[in-house]
Amino acid sequence: MKRCCEGVRLPCLFKGVGMASSRPPKYLLVFDFDETIINENSDDSIVRVAPGQVLPEHIRQTFREGFYNEYMQRVLAYMGDQGVKMGDFKTVYENIPLSPGMQDLFQFLSKNHELFEIILISDANMFGIECNLRAAGFYSLFRKIFSNPSGFDKKGYFTLGPYHSHKCLDCPANMCKRKILTEYLAERAQEEVEFERVFYVGDGANDFCPSVTLTSADVAFPRKGYPMHRMTREMEKQQPGAFQATVIPWESATEVARYLQDVLKKKC
Repeated sequence: MKRCCEGVRLPCLFKGVGMASSRPPKYLLVFDFDETIINENSDDSIVRVAPGQVLPEHIRQTFREGFYNEYMQRVLAYMGDQGVKMGDFKTVYENIPLSPGMQDLFQFLSKNHELFEIILISDANMFGIECNLRAAGFYSLFRKIFSNPSGFDKKGYFTLGPYHSHKCLDCPANMCKRKILTEYLAERAQEEVEFERVFYVGDGANDFCPSVTLTSADVAFPRKGYPMHRMTREMEKQQPGAFQATVIPWESATEVARYLQDVLKKKC
């Protein structure tokens, strides 16, 4: 793996779920959340519980490229002022649908959990991710979840923080997924767990950043027609061979499941 951009990771709330296994898993499977596991952007979804299901123009005008986390902090403060409570947010998150085929993929992984170590890296928030995955019945699949810390303050307002600081010029100010992934792999190597292959399932530009560090043994699964897919194709055209991982675009996550199933068959 290439060296990650430098920075200091701050501790995140809800560090994730332990996954028991008698032998080290062979493969690391990394998921994004918004528009990958779920079929929506969860930050957009919560606007359903705002007054009139719309944000006022003066809030929307505060958005700055690369500072979406800060923008969402203002959105949540506004919604708190309007009386939106924890239960309202929880209901929205629990009802966001999974992406096409994702349930099939998760069921396949549940049956083969001893071969895969599964983590989630998302620029959403821990509360929303946990609500959705618990409601869908797949929270326990994940060994660790990396996302922005979130919770509810004494007033009952939904609060959100940045995940860490970093020096990557290609990522939002609050999160570089490449830094998280490379640190995770280094941490697992220190624990004498090394993976034969890494599989990365995502959709966005912030998923492209970590995917460029994958090796020729690894596989990137960009959602077809989304930024990660477009950026992967652009790199392949402009710098042939620079993107080392095998690229398998998907429209339905059943395509990911089939590919992984074929990998396991070839190992038998």
